[in-house]
This record gives sequence, structure tokens and C-alpha cells, in this order.
Amino acid sequence: MLHRVVSLLFVTVALSWVMSAPAPAADSHQGKVVETSAGKLVMTDMEGKKQHPMEVPTSATITREGKESKLTDLKAGDTITVTTDTKDGKSMVTKVEAMAAGM
Repeated sequence: MLHRVVSLLFVTVALSWVMSAPAPAADSHQGKVVETSAGKLVMTDMEGKKQHPMEVPTSATITREGKESKLTDLKAGDTITVTTDTKDGKSMVTKVEAMAAGM
């Protein structure tokens, strides 16, 4: 009987600890579009340096000027905010928000 009570208490404490752990925060960074293609985004930092490619899954939310868009609707020079989240140890793009160049 005591063994069951202790086991139940342990499970309850363990679940409480796991459930109270903060979710990993999404990371976002800004830059400029260099080019896009299906599932791919090449961007730079805001100064136009440090170019790097990113894979963009079809599940990512893409907006341009606040309207739902496709990745290929983004234009070179657009200012973007890319939000990523870590899943299974891999950084994945979850959202791309774009504003037209010069806005």
C-alpha cells in the first residue's frame, strides 16, 4: 500500500515538474530578401551582409504587407522578420513577415 502511495506521489510530482517547464521561446531575426524559390529563402542581415539560405516548410505562415502570401511572392530587397522554432533539435522556420522595400 505504501509503495503505491509513494509511486503515485512520485508520478504526480514528476508530471507537475514537466508541465511547469517553460516552452522554448521562438527566435526571430530581421533581414532582407535576396531571393526565394519553392521552399527556399536566401536572406541577409539588415546591412545586406552575412547572406544565408534557409529552408521554409509549407507549414510556415508567409505574409507580405500584412496579407497572406506565398514565399515566391516576396521580392528581393523586402525587409523580413523570420521566426524560427526548434523541433527535434532542428531549427525550423515557422513564420516570415515581409514589408516591401522602401516601406
